[in-house]
Order: sequence, then C-alpha cells, then structure tokens
Amino acid sequence: MGQRYARDMRAAAHRHFEAAEHLFDNTYRRDVAGYLFGIAAECALKQMMLASGMHQMPETERRADPFYAHFEELKSLLRDKVSGRLAADLRRYAENSAFMQYWDASMRYSHGKDVNSRWIDCWRQNAKDAIGTMDT
Repeated sequence: MGQRYARDMRAAAHRHFEAAEHLFDNTYRRDVAGYLFGIAAECALKQMMLASGMHQMPETERRADPFYAHFEELKSLLRDKVSGRLAADLRRYAENSAFMQYWDASMRYSHGKDVNSRWIDCWRQNAKDAIGTMDT
C-alpha cells in the first residue's frame, strides 16, 4: 500500500491556490492553474463541510460521499446533504450555477488546449472567494 498522507483541507486549499497563482502568471500553463484553482476550491468547501460538522461516510458509501466528489457532483451532493453551522455558506456555493462552472477533474487527462482562459479567470475568483469564506 502506498504512502498515507494526513488530511488538512485548509492547508491543502491554500497550497493549491498558491501554486495556481504562480502558474496563472505563466501564460503557457494557465490550464494547469485552472485545474489547481478547482482543487483549491474543493478543499475549501470540504474544510467548511468539516467545520459544519459533516463527516465522511463509510467506505461502502463512498460514491454518495461529498468528501470524495468533484464539481459538479460535489455541488449536487451538497444540495442534498448540507447541514450544520456553515450550511448557509455551503448552500450558497452549491446552488450557484456559475460557481466553478465548466471545471471538471477530467481536464487533468487532457492536452489542456480546450481549457478556456475566461473560465480560468472565473475559477481563480471562485477559489479565492471560497478560501476567504473558509478562513472567516
């Protein structure tokens, strides 16, 4: 079995966002920055989920567990399961159709040419907003 890493969603959100910001300025790798902005936003939401009292589901229910989902599925699962102290913030992100629109984890397997620069600009702002909410 491979190395197991301790989870720290807050630190991961900041780490991925910082890396994305560095790549964002490199016009040749903005596609990678866009991917990392999405991962940063996911980590921020998942930190808010933890702070709201949500817990990971048993391994047998992993497919329905928002902690293992990516956008758009993550937003859909949150709409169904959100609760706790940060429910209003989480619901606001889950119900916002523009939040991380067009971002998909499968872009990591693409050549990157299909990642629209305008989307990346939006994802950057979305991630920044989610991290700001996470940190309040």
